[in-house]
Amino acid sequence: MKPYSESCAQNQAPILEALQEILIIQRHVLEIASGTGQHAVYFGRALPHLTWQTSELAQNHAGILAWLNEAKLPNVLPPVVIDVNDGLWPVEIVDTVFNANTVHIISWPEVKRMFAGIARALCAGGILCLYGPFNYGGKFTSESNARFDVWLKSRDRNSGVRDFEDINRLAETHGLFLLRDVSMPSNNRTLVWQRAPNTLEAT
Repeated sequence: MKPYSESCAQNQAPILEALQEILIIQRHVLEIASGTGQHAVYFGRALPHLTWQTSELAQNHAGILAWLNEAKLPNVLPPVVIDVNDGLWPVEIVDTVFNANTVHIISWPEVKRMFAGIARALCAGGILCLYGPFNYGGKFTSESNARFDVWLKSRDRNSGVRDFEDINRLAETHGLFLLRDVSMPSNNRTLVWQRAPNTLEAT
């Protein structure tokens, strides 16, 4: 049976609306942490000009493949194994990276390693789209996000809703500069950065 995420079903339409305005000339998307595979199928079907590369930890591949095998979309590729902690990712250079709801689940050192991996995978001029809840000025944007942060920390004290300013500074250290900060339903945001042309990534 296919895995199912209610939150994916609820947020995919507004995320798609944002992506349709941003990913106009892009061609190859790497999705980090594809989860159930629902987003890949939904976005891949709606954006047929994109080749959508799914990725996940190996134990989650079966669920993604269940969605992909049912949808049979030629532009959505089977998952590759990506652990954000790995120094090398098994992907080609892409012009877009997409990730939803990960940076508040993993630890801050892992967030830093994820951004380093994104910088290695993203071409000069490429786009990074990051979806999820964020704090601004060190403050929660809603009571629901504050409660969510408490719940996250009860599961893992190293997780939690991240400050936008910290994420943006981290992006800038990898030559990524903010293009858009889009308000989304349920107190989430879609953050969009572009990598500077001819950026040389420090290793």
